[in-house]
Amino acid sequence: MSQGSHSAADTPEAAAPEGGRASAPSALTRFLPILQWGRSYNSQTLSDDLVAAVIVTIMLIPQSLAYALLAGLPPVVGLYASIMPLIAYALFGTSRTLAVGPVAVVSLMTASAAGAIAAQGTPEYLEAAITLAALSGVMLAVLGFLRLGFLANLLSHPVISGFITASGVLIATSQLKHVLGVKAGGDNWPEMLGALASQVGSINWITVAIGLPVTLFLFWVRKGAKPLLLSFGLKPRLADVIAKAGPVVAVAITILVVMSLDLGESAGVKIVGAVPQGLPPFSLPSTDATLLGKLWVPALLISIIGFVESVSVAQTLAAKRRQRIEPDQELIGLGASNIASALSGGYPVTGGFARSVVNFDAGAQTPAAGAYTAVGIALASLFLTPLLFNLPIATLAATIIVAVLSLVDLKTPGQLWRYSKSDFSAHVATIGITLLAGVELGVISGVAVGLLLFLWRASRPHAAVVGRVPETEHFRNVERHKVFTAPHVLSIRIDESLTYLNARWLEEYVLERVAERPALRHVILMASAVNEIDASGLESLEAINHRLADGDIRLHLSEVKGPVMDRLQRTHFLDELGGKVYLSQARAFAELLEDDGSAPVHSADWARGMI
Repeated sequence: MSQGSHSAADTPEAAAPEGGRASAPSALTRFLPILQWGRSYNSQTLSDDLVAAVIVTIMLIPQSLAYALLAGLPPVVGLYASIMPLIAYALFGTSRTLAVGPVAVVSLMTASAAGAIAAQGTPEYLEAAITLAALSGVMLAVLGFLRLGFLANLLSHPVISGFITASGVLIATSQLKHVLGVKAGGDNWPEMLGALASQVGSINWITVAIGLPVTLFLFWVRKGAKPLLLSFGLKPRLADVIAKAGPVVAVAITILVVMSLDLGESAGVKIVGAVPQGLPPFSLPSTDATLLGKLWVPALLISIIGFVESVSVAQTLAAKRRQRIEPDQELIGLGASNIASALSGGYPVTGGFARSVVNFDAGAQTPAAGAYTAVGIALASLFLTPLLFNLPIATLAATIIVAVLSLVDLKTPGQLWRYSKSDFSAHVATIGITLLAGVELGVISGVAVGLLLFLWRASRPHAAVVGRVPETEHFRNVERHKVFTAPHVLSIRIDESLTYLNARWLEEYVLERVAERPALRHVILMASAVNEIDASGLESLEAINHRLADGDIRLHLSEVKGPVMDRLQRTHFLDELGGKVYLSQARAFAELLEDDGSAPVHSADWARGMI
């Protein structure tokens, strides 16, 4: 067998290293990014970070209280989860603007996991939440040290989008009971809706009179407050700060209303009550093997969901400033944040979209802005918590509803339906199962559906019979372009690596095309898109070669990539190959075209059955 058409030049050679690696970061600097950006820290950067910290702190105080409520925890736990995690991320994180803390989806997943262990309000429930944060932190850190950040790719965008949309619906529905002043539960959407419907006659209209206006006000603040303030002549920066303080305004006004009208428990309006004053307490997660066994799966799901959400936000914001993040180091940063949260009485945290965007827009230059925000939250825990006694739960619920409804994406299903029916299926399946069966099964099923659809697509890769475009050396699909072919030469382009998933399919495809052409003498497999051939793929190539040889047809390969060729050369396949390995498809077609002097044929003639 001749291989004169293939040369060593096809295989790229590793370039010789030039110079030393003095500029490469040390291991300590890589694991502590603060040692990099801290060297250039100056007074201007300090000023920018402090301004951003003030704005984010104003936003974060009511949001942290609300998300703790969503997680089924005392409101102060939300403040605890917003102090030490921010400091830990400032030390270990690589994003300059990511703001870490409690987020809606992770809070919902925490409530689901801890609720399976104990009843809300019990010490066991809080212990489960703290242990969940520790487990998640350890998992994230281990994944980071092992550089396994790519595992998050198991969650495709349609799955993540579907899960977040369904979670937004679940969260908003779960908070309606607080706005209506009724008692209602449920672990899935039908149960929640049924429980709310059964309580229609028990609605507390005083609570509604507080919760509904707050909800409408917060919706208006998100879009209408800043333009109105600008029309009054305020500078954009000041107008933005005041607009972001909308939730704080709602908190302050509703506290004053409850105090002045004495609308506490006597009027049926649920309030936050006494909030412990002081810094976060030192806490230790449980080491009970039984509890850890029940929590490790939810902790893994929280870790993956949190990491994907955080990295997506961090990469988006970094790209706007032409910066970059290190996904594996982000795992370590988020792991450290969750461990810090557990040790300070908090629950699982991650990078939040809304607060990170606010942090970015406010001009934060380094992760130090997060550390300054932590100081602001700590001061609030020390001095402001007594003022929260008369804060209506309905106000916090309204804050959650307004925040999470922005996560509900109604456009993606239509876009996916037009673009990819399989991705649409994964998206809709994730939404449906999350709504009907809960968040954990929703994530697991979304991953499973996504993987099954990927395997199905991989088992049926795209391949095409190709011909030469006139007056060029390009080869294109005969069904899409006007090309030239020859009755005794069949060129097939394979658009996927050859693996155990599609090896049998390739055999059937090639042999079916061969059976349609009685004058065939040569088959060329164009391998320009083949990045790998595993053992099963090699066996299929050997089977195709032998089957064609039995019919006096020679098998050829063209445009084989260097790494693939290297592996083939370590086998007996090339020695047994009936034809040649060509550097280019054009050369293969030209040489085989002259084999018996046949003239090329236009693809249109082929379609009319003239061959």
